[in-house]
Amino acid sequence: HRSGASFIPSLYQRGVRVFLVDEVSMQPTWAVQYSDASFLIVPDTLHALQQLAARHRAQFQYPVIGITGSNGKTVVKEWLFQLLESHYSIIRSPKSYNSQIGVPLSVWPMQSFHTLALFEAGISKPGEMKALEEVIQPTIAVFTSLGAAHDEGFASREQKVDEKLNLFRRASVWIYPQDDSLIAAGLNRLAAQRTDVPTRISWGTSSEARVQILDKQSSETTTRLTLRWMPNNALSYEQREITIPFVDAASIDNVLTSWCVLVHLQVDLDLATQACSKLQPVAMRLERKPGMQQCAIINDSYSADIDSLWIALDFLAQQERYRRTVILSDILEAGMDETRMYAAIAASCLQHQVSRFIGIGPAMMRNRAAFAAIPDTLFFDDTAQFEAQRHRIHFHQETILLKGARKFGFEQISRSLEARTHQTQLEINLSALYHNLRVYRSKLKPGVRMMVMVKAAGYGAGSDEIAAGLQYHGVDYLAVAYADEGVALRKAGITLPIMVLNPEQENWETFSEHALEPVIYSLALLESLGDYLTRNALMHFPVHMELDTGMNRLGLVGKELDSLSAWLTRNPFLVQVQSIFSHLVASEDQQHDAFTELQGQQFQVLSQQLIDTIGYPVLRHVSNTAAIHRRPELQMDMVRLGIGIYGVDSDPSIQQQLQPVTRLTTHVAQIHDVQAGETVGYGRSAQVDRPSRIATVRIGYADGYPRRLSNGKGRMWINGHFAPVIGRVCMDMTMLDVTDIPAKEGDLVLVFGPQLPVQELAKAADTIPYEILTGISARVKRVYFEE
Repeated sequence: HRSGASFIPSLYQRGVRVFLVDEVSMQPTWAVQYSDASFLIVPDTLHALQQLAARHRAQFQYPVIGITGSNGKTVVKEWLFQLLESHYSIIRSPKSYNSQIGVPLSVWPMQSFHTLALFEAGISKPGEMKALEEVIQPTIAVFTSLGAAHDEGFASREQKVDEKLNLFRRASVWIYPQDDSLIAAGLNRLAAQRTDVPTRISWGTSSEARVQILDKQSSETTTRLTLRWMPNNALSYEQREITIPFVDAASIDNVLTSWCVLVHLQVDLDLATQACSKLQPVAMRLERKPGMQQCAIINDSYSADIDSLWIALDFLAQQERYRRTVILSDILEAGMDETRMYAAIAASCLQHQVSRFIGIGPAMMRNRAAFAAIPDTLFFDDTAQFEAQRHRIHFHQETILLKGARKFGFEQISRSLEARTHQTQLEINLSALYHNLRVYRSKLKPGVRMMVMVKAAGYGAGSDEIAAGLQYHGVDYLAVAYADEGVALRKAGITLPIMVLNPEQENWETFSEHALEPVIYSLALLESLGDYLTRNALMHFPVHMELDTGMNRLGLVGKELDSLSAWLTRNPFLVQVQSIFSHLVASEDQQHDAFTELQGQQFQVLSQQLIDTIGYPVLRHVSNTAAIHRRPELQMDMVRLGIGIYGVDSDPSIQQQLQPVTRLTTHVAQIHDVQAGETVGYGRSAQVDRPSRIATVRIGYADGYPRRLSNGKGRMWINGHFAPVIGRVCMDMTMLDVTDIPAKEGDLVLVFGPQLPVQELAKAADTIPYEILTGISARVKRVYFEE
């Protein structure tokens, strides 16, 4: 996604001293700037990486298995590992590292202590497999299956087969499905070009297959295969029954491919038979998980091609318990006529007795008429539209096949449909968040920038998701409390400038590596940073200067400015001051307006003194959420929006314009009938004076519900009524008095939200909304949505 050369400065800081660069990227200044580093200049870095890996691979003589095919590469590789790990010391491709970059990275860790290698090879266009074969140099080549994936990159299926078979051109053993005529024909063409005769081990139902399937019997959860084959150098056939814990066609094919490898390697087949019965699914696709409302989810939300769809529908058809639903995205780059393809999909869904079909994507919308014969159909332009309408779609006792191309992001659908592990959840309305952002932006003078605070995991709402939305909506800066919060945002793909309020001297390398901008609140901190920058030959490092104008918490005070100015004058190129700021103490409180005005005046004087020393433009900011609208004269160059964006403001007139962003809900776990005189909860602190109904709900102080709300101080909203807390709040549970409320087990309970604002909850707990929001436990599931 980016030029690797842009990472050289941070890699150098981490100790890397040898770099492979191409002729275009090489900069003459690097030889001086990194005088103790070596730069190997090549025409093409990818080709050079492959050459290095190929040379490394050539040092080892143990068997190397190269695996290609349209589907099943990773599964076969992982199952071979499960079946052979007791016989060999195995090195294998991590995950699905099978690309032009992934293959050399997989081969590079080969060592002499290994005794077997398993490497995947995937291609998408002509010319790629030759490069991968030169890196892998397989002694055993495996072809799992031939499907439609990447058909668009080839003139014909035959051309694609011949390209994949480049992996076989020097291998001494060929393993493949005999019943696929295109693969068999391609291998015959390849064999005619060779002077030697490779060993062929194919599987299939025909007598030509080396491993022949004599019988296949499937139960609800297992398949029994009867196989016959001719062992190496034997004169008679061997026959064996194996039972595998799978019933779908794809898994059966992958086991048969793996069995052919076992036959060739002549491992102990008694042990292999036992191992086959214990094969574990590879966590990639076609996993059935419990869903909400007694549904089952088959999550195949990482790919959508024709061949894997047929496999998934076959798997769906084996789920007899519930009615069948398919949620399918557009099939991308299928290499066939769109109208015919979707007609075939609709016919297959009918054949597999699919009773509800939900199509997502523009192509689905264009071809919706093809699915008219299915009893229940819905179509959406994109995943966001489906998610926005999902609450209107009732799922109950269904097996749902979820299959989508990666770009459609079906993971969010999967998360919303899968069963909750903890029935307490915090809902975050991103539409409300963006609305509140617009409210505060409307209060700004022209040209004033916006910094948003996302510290403390976005005030409990989740920093990654909040920051991504703010980045999309064009805020200028983000602020966090500690460096690790900033690192998490960078890893989540956030590219906005990030100010870190509480930097620690031990973490300067982290700041440099992840482009984080520290706040400098003391001379000692600045000197520490300066020492780090000098040692690492870094210049123009972005920093923010914090001045203390009355908070008496952190910040440089007026008497320190002369020393600060002297340091900046001595070191004009080490740091780049991005902003100067201070914290207002009580901008929300009218009785302290005089002090707020004094703070503003003091900041103007002190910051101007610094700017005169610096000699270049610097942003100035003091306004927090309340000051944005209460003290517009203090907006300066930038404002810092905090809890206001989450829907909380101390000014009633502004509060009316905001929308609540978060809603904390739980469920009733159980209801007890309690007789007059009985007590409820720990310590017998609550006693009922009449026959009562007590609902236990799934939230406690470990979830962030304050214990201070015990014994009637707190209340929750159930079915249109307020239910008071009775007894002491427990770690995981809280009891409510629902004697006069129509409540039952499983009912939704609102802890705070539109009917019960978080401000009211905070007031009852004798605290502030900040503490309630930031105190919500990480075990409480966060659910994000837009209206």
